[in-house]
Amino acid sequence: MNKPVAPLQKHLAMIFIDGLGIGLQDQDYNPMAAGSWQFFNYYSPLKFPYRFSHNGRIEAVDANLTVSGLPQSATGQTTLLTGINAAQALGRHLSGFPNQRLRDIIRKYSVLKQLTEKRLTAAFLNTFRPPFFDFQPEHILRHLSATTLTNYYAGLPFFSIEDLKAERSIYQDMTGAMLIEKGFDVPVYSPEKAGDIVAHQVRNYHFVLYEYFQTDRAGHRQDMKLALSHLEKLDRFLARLVEGMDFADSLLLVISDHGNIEDLSVKMHTRNPAFCLICGKDEKKFKVESLTDIVPAILKFFDISN
Repeated sequence: MNKPVAPLQKHLAMIFIDGLGIGLQDQDYNPMAAGSWQFFNYYSPLKFPYRFSHNGRIEAVDANLTVSGLPQSATGQTTLLTGINAAQALGRHLSGFPNQRLRDIIRKYSVLKQLTEKRLTAAFLNTFRPPFFDFQPEHILRHLSATTLTNYYAGLPFFSIEDLKAERSIYQDMTGAMLIEKGFDVPVYSPEKAGDIVAHQVRNYHFVLYEYFQTDRAGHRQDMKLALSHLEKLDRFLARLVEGMDFADSLLLVISDHGNIEDLSVKMHTRNPAFCLICGKDEKKFKVESLTDIVPAILKFFDISN
């Protein structure tokens, strides 16, 4: 007989923003300093942690993982989603998609797997489109991101275009405009509508994850106008998400894997701290200094020991 699913007494929304670090107060190269934001006007020389509204704070989280060189996505995201120092495990930072060693770490320690094994409900809210569903995932593992692998190894379903239309998920660009460019007949959601959808889904699960990676791409392009547009979209999305969440029983975690967009003077990633926003229930108990601390803090939030 299956064990009953744990009652929905706590909720945690994890918004992963790729390539968002905390850099210098430089309006020429740092879009976080060049615009006026509710969530992103945080940069040196501010002292962190920095208090934020809604019982929250901004943290500058170490993304270097005690390994020399520039932090990269495969190792940073694997660490972020498992609590295991993936860069140390490889002896280097790895860009792109996780290799076999990192896939093994994700398969064993994925936060979604650990939560679901404890009978907690979880969902990866990103919409997937064809041809993803035309392939057997085990045949394309080396082409899958850390977030996708996290969901796959947890045995959780992936949201489809039909889920997006039914307002159960949102696309990686948040609005769905990129799907229309690819010929899909889907609605275009405002950042506010996307925030409403995620806020609604927070109530349906113990844990939800959403990934936005266009920030990292804008950083690599060193495009200030594009970077500002992504931060504006995220700022509006987060404002509506915060408005829609009940922080009496919910926690919002906004976290990145490494720096990039905060310094457009360089094309590559940076060794700046990763941006982290924590607000809501038990915020003061959610202790993080490094990417390795995220999953242990999530498990502790749900009173789970790994």
